[in-house]
Amino acid sequence: MKKVIIRRKEVLNHLPKEIRAGAKVTIGSVYVGRQPLKGLEGEEAINLLKNILDVPPGHQDWPKKEKDFWASMRLKVPFEGVELDISTDEDGNPFNPMDYIYYNWCKKHRLVASTKEEMMSDGRKKFYIYDPQKDLLKKNATIQISKEADKEFIKLTGNADKMRMLLRVLSKGSKPENMSSIEVENSLYDLKNQNAAKFLKAATDKDLEIKAEIAEMVEHSVIRMIGNQHIYEDETIGENVADAIVYFKNKKNSGAINAMRAQLKELK
Repeated sequence: MKKVIIRRKEVLNHLPKEIRAGAKVTIGSVYVGRQPLKGLEGEEAINLLKNILDVPPGHQDWPKKEKDFWASMRLKVPFEGVELDISTDEDGNPFNPMDYIYYNWCKKHRLVASTKEEMMSDGRKKFYIYDPQKDLLKKNATIQISKEADKEFIKLTGNADKMRMLLRVLSKGSKPENMSSIEVENSLYDLKNQNAAKFLKAATDKDLEIKAEIAEMVEHSVIRMIGNQHIYEDETIGENVADAIVYFKNKKNSGAINAMRAQLKELK
């Protein structure tokens, strides 16, 4: 069974919470141009409304009845929200036609947001659609990323050099060469817990070694930064990190790269 909940924004005012909670708030019909907003169109609308309107499709009064139906749409939303059953059978036919109609109407309504975050960021929105299943999937996706990040962290603990490279990329100015192995490991563990997705992306980046080398050269001013530009002596080797990586991969630049490495070695 697939269910969603239409919830409303809590209005903060001088009235006691129990009175605000008991207030009747309604999502009303709105017009788009000269026509009331429709939740459904075409054959889908006909198939559902033919069992709701008191005239059959094709009847001369059908257009008027259909318009009146959408023009009179109202959905009362109590403080706890209103639950809608939007389940369908294998052919896509809803088990609860009116709930299905309300849901599709709300999705198009200018006062209804698709998420709570969208509602809170848009002062025009007064309601939002809460989808428990979507939340479950979103949370599980986060869990899967955390699990993969944990796996990569465990792999890293056997490679001290890679741990230092990763820390340099994830934490600018960290100077991992001056830290003990325990300090590096602890720092990476904290970074993993703070942002598992960012940690995982960096840990599995095939260009990690090059990125770390570029970052170290920037730290020691072998490579200068102006905005996102990477500059060596008077040459711009990249408009950003991605461009600088391409520069380092190009064998034609091996002479300049070796000169940078020699300069870095003297400064360390």
